[in-house]
Amino acid sequence: MVDDPVLMPMYPANLDAARRHLALFLAQYWGGPSTYSEQRGHPRLRMRHVGFPIDQVARDAWYGHMATAVRSGGLEPPDEAAMLDYLAAAADHLRNHQ
Repeated sequence: MVDDPVLMPMYPANLDAARRHLALFLAQYWGGPSTYSEQRGHPRLRMRHVGFPIDQVARDAWYGHMATAVRSGGLEPPDEAAMLDYLAAAADHLRNHQ
């Protein structure tokens, strides 16, 4: 993603915090510890992303990177499918521009 011309303008130059937030959020969503909420409050994904122009192109770019990462993770097929389904729905939910 670091070379993605659509997505990178939406991120800070240093991706460490964004990576940590995503990892904590996904861990919590999938049943792990509630560290994300303890540190950042309720996820409120739409509110947190409203300032970024997320159109179909940005949605597809983000989902494409996430899907590649998930598919390279060696998950069991049902777990992989569940994660991809969730990420597709989340990506659709966050679209806020035509």
